Amino acid sequence: MKHTDHFPPSREAALERVQAIDPQDYACSRNFLEGAVTALSPYITHGVVSLPEVLGAVRSRHELGAQDKFTMELGWREFFAHVWAHRGDGILESLHEGPLPDAAYGDALPPEIRQARTGVPVIDLAVRTLYETGYLHNHARMWLASYCVHLRKVHWCVGADWMYAHLLDGDLASNHLSWQWVAGTASHQPYLFNADNVARYAPQAWHSFDSVIDRSYEALGLIAQEPRSLKPDARLGLSAKNDSALLVEPALTPVPPEDVGFTQPRPDLVRHQRVWLVHPWSLGELPKALPAGTVVLGVVLRDFHNRWPWSDRRWRFVGQRMAELTPNRWYGDAAALQEALQGAQLVSSIDTLHLKPWLAQLATCEPQPLLFGSLEKRCDSFSKWWRVSTQGAHWRENLG
Repeated sequence: MKHTDHFPPSREAALERVQAIDPQDYACSRNFLEGAVTALSPYITHGVVSLPEVLGAVRSRHELGAQDKFTMELGWREFFAHVWAHRGDGILESLHEGPLPDAAYGDALPPEIRQARTGVPVIDLAVRTLYETGYLHNHARMWLASYCVHLRKVHWCVGADWMYAHLLDGDLASNHLSWQWVAGTASHQPYLFNADNVARYAPQAWHSFDSVIDRSYEALGLIAQEPRSLKPDARLGLSAKNDSALLVEPALTPVPPEDVGFTQPRPDLVRHQRVWLVHPWSLGELPKALPAGTVVLGVVLRDFHNRWPWSDRRWRFVGQRMAELTPNRWYGDAAALQEALQGAQLVSSIDTLHLKPWLAQLATCEPQPLLFGSLEKRCDSFSKWWRVSTQGAHWRENLG
């Protein structure tokens, strides 16, 4: 199987998925693993399509208002970005205490979770799906996160870092704040699930009766408040002695594969030229107003990936889409890129929180297109943020 089979790295593939959206079907079935989800998140995360563009395309074919479920789900992504913009690296720490103090949770993901041999079918299938596709249905993400934190007592940030690394759509705000919501460190109570819940929303193979999650919500709530970690279910898990049956976790690397086509910075390419920087979070259409002769340059910053390495699958998704936009693609640290760009006449780009410490040193940045607009005052409550944002002028313009 090719790495990009599930998510072809092209704008055409993204627009096809946008055109296929039926917001009524989405609202009715989105919680089911086989429901009418959009599978757009890798394309939105990497800027192949923007939130205003997605909503506009859907509204051109369907009546859609602020209270529709599809609109609200787009809002969650922008809300998470709002929290990140105000809190910065604070989203990588618990926003408040959960059921237990942070010190009660482990700082390593157990190998049986990484190797999909917990003995709980829903968990093992979720891990396998994550590794095989770089994607998970949101419900499966919540189940996996809840199991890790509340039953196995893994600190939410450990699990969030691991999941982010393997996701094609890994967005630090959406991923880490969602894990915090499940953990109860960004919400009023932890998210719990049981075997009945899985049976309602997942196919037969995922059902997990007679496993550690086959309990009442009352019992699970008590477990979430106990510091003791539950053991994997040896009755159903793969034998640790059968090494040939163990699932191998995909490797992660801060460096793109050699055949993806990134080179060292070349100052001669941009000397005295106007430059438009394309980065992994701005892979949409090039601006129509770019002056003739502008050098389009793709850049990937080593500084970011030293902290957040990617899987081969994600490197290829980003690299292939970036190659559609420009043959000129550099990989290096921010200092080397800044030095190489010094001779350019003007360097411009689109802003992103992922590169907040570095991108402003390289280019004059335009803001990312927003659906609801930005709020100057931080709002940690989605319901409050939603009320304020949907009354704003920016949203009314998008609603038309």
